[in-house]
Amino acid sequence: MRTSIISIQKMKHDGKRIPVITAYDATGARLVEAAGIPIILVGDSLGMTIQGHETTLPVTLDEMIYHTRAVVRSTSKAMIILDLPFMTYSVSVEQALTSAGRAIQEGGANAVKLEGGARIASTVARLVETGIPVMGHIGLTPQSVNQLGGWRVQGRDAQAAQRLIDDALALEQAGAFSIVLETIPAQVGKEITRQLRIPTIGIGAGADCDGQVQVFHDLLGLTEDKYPKHAKAYATLAKTIRDAVSTYISEVQDESFPTEEHSFTMDESELAILYGR
Repeated sequence: MRTSIISIQKMKHDGKRIPVITAYDATGARLVEAAGIPIILVGDSLGMTIQGHETTLPVTLDEMIYHTRAVVRSTSKAMIILDLPFMTYSVSVEQALTSAGRAIQEGGANAVKLEGGARIASTVARLVETGIPVMGHIGLTPQSVNQLGGWRVQGRDAQAAQRLIDDALALEQAGAFSIVLETIPAQVGKEITRQLRIPTIGIGAGADCDGQVQVFHDLLGLTEDKYPKHAKAYATLAKTIRDAVSTYISEVQDESFPTEEHSFTMDESELAILYGR
């Protein structure tokens, strides 16, 4: 049985931290679930980590559904959340219902995530009314990167911080079961977490959030780019992979791979027939 909304909210009530990680394919999802992760977010960050875009904006709903189906097929315990991409829920409530419905029916997701605060509260409420669990997302919202002027910390002055608090409360009132807080001062993350009954999941929002989410590729050190301040690499797999491929190239070129161990053979009697002996 997959992680449920009730079990997530109980973790907050019991003071148990909630680890969340992104995953975009069957192999990655299978590995992180085997490690014990309770929630997998199929993030639109795949636009940057998988597709090579500079932002998440080019990602389509069809692409999100494709990746989510792979994650769902390879797991059985983790809650799977589909990140609704840019311009798939902001035109109208009807559009949001259609997009979220596809996420659940076609993607197999257990919930969806939407970026935005009070301005999308009515949309969140309508989705929840129809039985679709919604995770909110405020602070640095990547789909608004052009409007925000880049990847900047949000809520650094008292007025901006209060807007974030109001956004979080509006999402809770609308029925969101959890909220991602991205790239905001730790003090603001702490205050929002204190005021909400639902769990907060931080990414660059301080240690006092109820949980944390990290990008699969950052956590495993799969790229050699400069990592965001909020990220921590728990392995250096980029170097491991590069070294492995380099060794493979060398062994092919010096003919030390493949060996007999990696080859298949025919019976001598069949060989005799083949060669006409």
